[in-house]
Amino acid sequence: QVQLVESGGGLVQPGGSLRLSCAASGSIFSVNIMGWYRQAPGKERELVATLSGVGSPNYTNSVKGRFTISRDNAKNTVYLQMSSLKPEDTALYYCNVKLFSAGNIYDYWGQGTQVTVSS
Repeated sequence: QVQLVESGGGLVQPGGSLRLSCAASGSIFSVNIMGWYRQAPGKERELVATLSGVGSPNYTNSVKGRFTISRDNAKNTVYLQMSSLKPEDTALYYCNVKLFSAGNIYDYWGQGTQVTVSS
């Protein structure tokens, strides 16, 4: 089992910045992808950014140039630095970890952290 604990959400004015963190604990395989998804009210959950242990980051178009995903493999922690925030970034942000082992994919989700961008 894997547990994910998120932190860093909150209320910020448009143009502001926030940093989300997600610490994973438990049986973390070496081959994995860590990332962030978000879900706004009345909308489906969407990918924000993902990052494997060896590859380049992947971002949804709407956050490119504004958000940066990074990870500390020694701490099994993934971060999302969000800058130039817009009201449309308001959503519940979920941490996600995908583990790959013996042809199986194991998918884990955090409880979500609220990000609200408003003046």
